[in-house]
Amino acid sequence: MNRLINLLLILGIGTAVVASIRYLGIDLGELTGSGNLKQMGAYVLRFLSPDLSAGHLQAIGRGAVETMAMSALGTLLAAVFGLLLALPAAGRFGWLLQSASRLVLNGLRAIPELVWAALMVLAAGLGPNAGTLALAMHTTGVLGRLFAEALENTPPQPAEAIRLQGGNVVWAFCYGTLPNLFPQLLAYILYRWENNIRMASVLGFVGAGGLGQMLYVSLSLFQEAQASTVILAMLVLVFAVDGLSSWSRQRWVKA
Repeated sequence: MNRLINLLLILGIGTAVVASIRYLGIDLGELTGSGNLKQMGAYVLRFLSPDLSAGHLQAIGRGAVETMAMSALGTLLAAVFGLLLALPAAGRFGWLLQSASRLVLNGLRAIPELVWAALMVLAAGLGPNAGTLALAMHTTGVLGRLFAEALENTPPQPAEAIRLQGGNVVWAFCYGTLPNLFPQLLAYILYRWENNIRMASVLGFVGAGGLGQMLYVSLSLFQEAQASTVILAMLVLVFAVDGLSSWSRQRWVKA
């Protein structure tokens, strides 16, 4: 019986793939034709000679710093506002505020970063301001939901002990709940920062600044050498942030 179910599942997936290809009108034979392959090969070869001139490298350096700042500031704003929304979302202030805050968090994270960036470009204009706000809006929804779930699973006994000794709600949260919660919150923040540094690199395609905007301009002008250098800079930046984030987690989260 299980074999029959697996066979039917494989046949269903294969049928869906074939139907999708036919519906979209994809011609694989034309894609792999000799003329197209030569054209794609020549296009790729033009990327193998990156522009390493001093002026272009300086511009890439400024773009990399801009991309890093967008991701860091957007993540920081999201962590602050996400925590503020997570408190009512975890049921700390009644079911009405819980429902309202969860609705806000769901709405924020349901809209992708690129859509937020397109909206923020209209509101704040072209440049890194739009990218920072776009990252902050989407990441607030993601971190807020994660923070709320972490708060719900945190033992309430330390905070209750502080309250019984005369402490107010703020002191109970800061000294009873937050110390146990902080490593998990920090891990979530660092993970989202890794994602945001990648997303900040492509938000420039809608005019949100950073390396993404440089890449979009280079590709629009068919400047393959300049675009190749920007792509290499993106890879270096992502690897550097991944290494920094891993080191931070080992130092602060696992300690």
